[in-house]
Amino acid sequence: MNKFVFYIIAIIAGVFLSTEGAIYAVLGDHIGKLESSLYNFSIGSIILGIALLFLGKGSLSYTIKAPKWELTGGALGVIYLTVLVISIPLIGVGLAMGSVVVGQMIMSAIIEHFGWFEGITIHFDLKRIIALIIMIIALRLIYKADIKNSAEEKLIN
Repeated sequence: MNKFVFYIIAIIAGVFLSTEGAIYAVLGDHIGKLESSLYNFSIGSIILGIALLFLGKGSLSYTIKAPKWELTGGALGVIYLTVLVISIPLIGVGLAMGSVVVGQMIMSAIIEHFGWFEGITIHFDLKRIIALIIMIIALRLIYKADIKNSAEEKLIN
């Protein structure tokens, strides 16, 4: 399959993440922030459990033998979603998700540069550094626009 298809799938996943964050932020206002995260992971676990029954081909029992660092992803996912549930009502979906993307890109570049977690190694070069700097500048511009719009909105109200 063409790699381009996976770029499109990743973009769609990003659309889902922003939508999910916005939905769970609203749910968090109604049922509580941590409760919203618990609901997310409970429903996700049920859906994945059903999918595993029909599509699973791996070895779930390996988790008993796996190095502990390989099992930290679940905790990181909980932290990620809970931070979004808390931050989106305060700073908005755009700034929260933009910050997440910038953080992901910076950490991804570091992970690839050093070849951590048995991944491929792609060293920093000038193009990557410039791209990261541009992303940080873009995030700063979004932040400044949000502050300006908030100030103008307060004046109107």
